[in-house]
Amino acid sequence: MRLMIPVLVAAGVGAALVANRRVAPMTACDQVPAGRLAPSRDLYCVELVPAPGLEGVEGRVALTFEESPFTHAVTADGRTRYRASFILSDLPNPESLGPYSRYVAWVATPVLHPIRRLGEVTNGTVTLGPVEFDKFVLLITAEPDDSTVERQGRLVLRGQSASTRMTPPDILEFSLGAGGMAWGDDGGPPSRDAWPLPPMPRGVAMLPAMREFRPRVSPWLPESGPDVPPVRPQTVHTLQDGDTLMLEAGPVSRVLRGRTVTMLGFNGQHPGPLLDVPQAATVHIDFRNNTTWPTTVHWHGIRLDNRFDGVPGVTQAPVPPGGRFLYSVFFKDAGIYWYHPHQREDVQQDLGLYGNMLVRSSMPHYYGPAHREALLVLDDLLLGPEGLVPFGFESASHTLMGRFGNVFLVNGEPDYSLEVGRGEVVRFFLTNVSNTRTFNLSFPGARMKVLGSDVGRFEREAWVESVIIAPAERYVIHARFDTPGAIPIVNQVQAIDHLNGTFVPQVDTLGTVQVSATAVGEDLASSFGRLREHRRVGATVDSLRRMADGPPDHRLVLTMETEDLPFIMDRLMRLDSAYFHPVEWSGTMPMMNWSTSPEQVHWIMRDPDTGLENMAIDWRFQVGDVVKVRLANERTVLHGMQHPIHLHGQRFLVLSLNGVPNGNLVWKDTVLLPVGTTADILVEMSNPGRWVIHCHIAEHLESGMHMVFTVDEP
Repeated sequence: MRLMIPVLVAAGVGAALVANRRVAPMTACDQVPAGRLAPSRDLYCVELVPAPGLEGVEGRVALTFEESPFTHAVTADGRTRYRASFILSDLPNPESLGPYSRYVAWVATPVLHPIRRLGEVTNGTVTLGPVEFDKFVLLITAEPDDSTVERQGRLVLRGQSASTRMTPPDILEFSLGAGGMAWGDDGGPPSRDAWPLPPMPRGVAMLPAMREFRPRVSPWLPESGPDVPPVRPQTVHTLQDGDTLMLEAGPVSRVLRGRTVTMLGFNGQHPGPLLDVPQAATVHIDFRNNTTWPTTVHWHGIRLDNRFDGVPGVTQAPVPPGGRFLYSVFFKDAGIYWYHPHQREDVQQDLGLYGNMLVRSSMPHYYGPAHREALLVLDDLLLGPEGLVPFGFESASHTLMGRFGNVFLVNGEPDYSLEVGRGEVVRFFLTNVSNTRTFNLSFPGARMKVLGSDVGRFEREAWVESVIIAPAERYVIHARFDTPGAIPIVNQVQAIDHLNGTFVPQVDTLGTVQVSATAVGEDLASSFGRLREHRRVGATVDSLRRMADGPPDHRLVLTMETEDLPFIMDRLMRLDSAYFHPVEWSGTMPMMNWSTSPEQVHWIMRDPDTGLENMAIDWRFQVGDVVKVRLANERTVLHGMQHPIHLHGQRFLVLSLNGVPNGNLVWKDTVLLPVGTTADILVEMSNPGRWVIHCHIAEHLESGMHMVFTVDEP
């Protein structure tokens, strides 16, 4: 096997790295030499200011995410969980400052209440945590002894998180109305009245000028009428090697929150039919396009023959309305996968063209004991007072952040329910099919452990409070329900009110698990209480982990450029650019976001070594190469966003995030990259053909954020 180790980076440093040289992890607080990439200093390094009389003391705090099975770490209610590495020098003997014997680090909210002791610190580097406040200050004080639980000694150093810089815009900007600040007549939409204003989130306001914005594209919705069939319940197709299934994309009618809407479905279903297949089987899909859009079907995460990957212009021509295409899909890996269009998926996928594939392992007891299985397909849909908010016809709208919905769907329904017995262990297969939204999913009152992700199992199972799942990601979890009653399925996040510079807790109930008082027949408490180690996974990835000590071979910058934005929009985002949250959990700027199109917002993948961008990039590999890729999400853009980066046709390991090694690996095809972070991934080039890398926020893809790489036969 030839080791190449390319790296996909998004931070924007251009010099080539020296091959075959071991590179130490780089923190946000380190001085970055030329040619090195590092996490955003602005977001993940806190400069400590000495108290008067202690000007010679120096300190910094490097923030990293707490250990997590995900590439982000949050509490169950959505607050980011950091580890804080205190890097201190020239601290004097504490006795020289008074009756003190040690230095102690504290974390508090900006109003200094509550305040929590983190631990003792000294000159050098000490890592403490967790830090779980949205806005926080870090303090170091001299204290008398190790029994101190409340701050009482002399202040030595202090610093504040980047999030404390969020402040409301100037009062003058609050008063701005239209006044020439909205889109002008040139290049405006054909009819301003044709675009209904998008709904505002609860408790969030928008400046008056924003009400004048409209997308520069024509609004479009599917045609309704009596000939549109009602949506049908999902069917399950248990397929064997060589079987053929007819799959048709077409319009469906359904009622959501009291409004009749026309959407799209596979075989008239939301989600589309579940394909239940054995590992190593090949099935044939006779696809028929009964929509008004050209389209394709992409078999997400499947390492199949390149001809059937479903990418228009790369692996096939789009299937025209009324056309057909025969796909042959080989299921190499066990796990949970999904299928969706790869042509204007901002419209077609959001309208309901998606479905799951459950690939059964050839290994018995692959996931461990559970009483039952349940597939949860997570989605959101944007509804206004009259029904669906229209989509852009000529090109996408919502290109700044992506199209957040305001109605949550589980398996296509806004009120999902599941009945279980007391003590029942349920294996949930989770898939996020939303255009943009990253979920922080939990079952309050039930214990959860994560078993697997996109393309297989973790090295070790892990207990989790919640599951952070970005668009296109999948996770496999076990949940045990011990308490009778209604257990909500919730998405809990901390959204940002950009107008007021505050965090807003948002709790949305996606469904309910009704736990009966009757105990389940077989008690699986003992097996559920153990965290299994998957030794086969560990043995496979250990050799690759050892091979990945060197620097990356390729780098990819994830960035953005804008042009011709209205003055007020540009101005407000530059004010807000003082802080970007690692993950934009919620669409709290709906009018600003909704009105942007690819003409104004260009999302970019840039190779910093060649200067080439998006489809101009030309990376070439051979089957058998193992390629190290550093992904870095550039912080210094007008509005930073997380990016779920998806690689077609291959699988990869996430080796590290922000320089911190990942101690529990799992094969992935999509990785969530928070704002300002860098990630090293190791790609196994096992599948020949021309393959796509892209952001799986559908509107970012439509705004240019994609490239192609080639894997040749050796």
